[in-house]
Amino acid sequence: MDDQRLGALLRVLRLRRGIRQVDVATLAGLSDQTVSRIERGDLESLSFGAVRRVARVLEARLDLRLWTRAGEVERVASANHAALVEALIGALRSAGWTCWPEVSFNHGGERGLVDIVAWHPPTRTLLLLEAKTEIVDVAETVGTFDRKRRLAALIARQLGLAPLEISAAIVVADTRTNHRRVQEHAATFEAALPHSGQRFRAFVRRPSGAIAALAFWPIRHPGSARPLDRGARRVRSPAGAAAGRHASVDGRRMSRGDMPASPS
Repeated sequence: MDDQRLGALLRVLRLRRGIRQVDVATLAGLSDQTVSRIERGDLESLSFGAVRRVARVLEARLDLRLWTRAGEVERVASANHAALVEALIGALRSAGWTCWPEVSFNHGGERGLVDIVAWHPPTRTLLLLEAKTEIVDVAETVGTFDRKRRLAALIARQLGLAPLEISAAIVVADTRTNHRRVQEHAATFEAALPHSGQRFRAFVRRPSGAIAALAFWPIRHPGSARPLDRGARRVRSPAGAAAGRHASVDGRRMSRGDMPASPS
């Protein structure tokens, strides 16, 4: 919907309610000139909050959507998330794990969704995986992960599992932006997720003990024939750059191709 169409619809709502622009302005805490501009679709220099306040006065909800050439951004993000989850499940199953995607939980008023719950029958190991296509709010990402890890035993019980070991990991889409975000908040991530992406891959191949890891993973959409490349990527930890200490996802060099790919 363009600006003019939005303004015209808000005007229709006002006329149906039989109120004047000045009445809407008073209730919204705006000037009547601002309301007039909104109804004309002259939104270039107006805040989104002002438009939302007018809509609220008219008992309407403003639903903002972002579009690109690839389509609606929310749908693109959902497709990327689904592709990341699919790739992880394929890799885990190839390594002998049983997987449950999108496991919901509600324990003591704490509710949520785990992207992947993985179970390794020979070792009775439980692994909770959180898939992230983009790291936006670091505190929220770490806090949500910690809550799910704390409730892991209860989540296992609702699936009828009795694990001997419980592990968890955040797996992040392998993009430059995400690498930069992790590097910028290296201390926070290293405190909450001390194990490396390399350790995560070794753990998936042969579970031993318990881990809390952060690992990058390439997104491969269905139909893509591009294999995981074998290149290593190095990211300097802010704290260790001067000392020459290297970090990848989690503080050390990591190869992206050392887990089995999803079966085609």
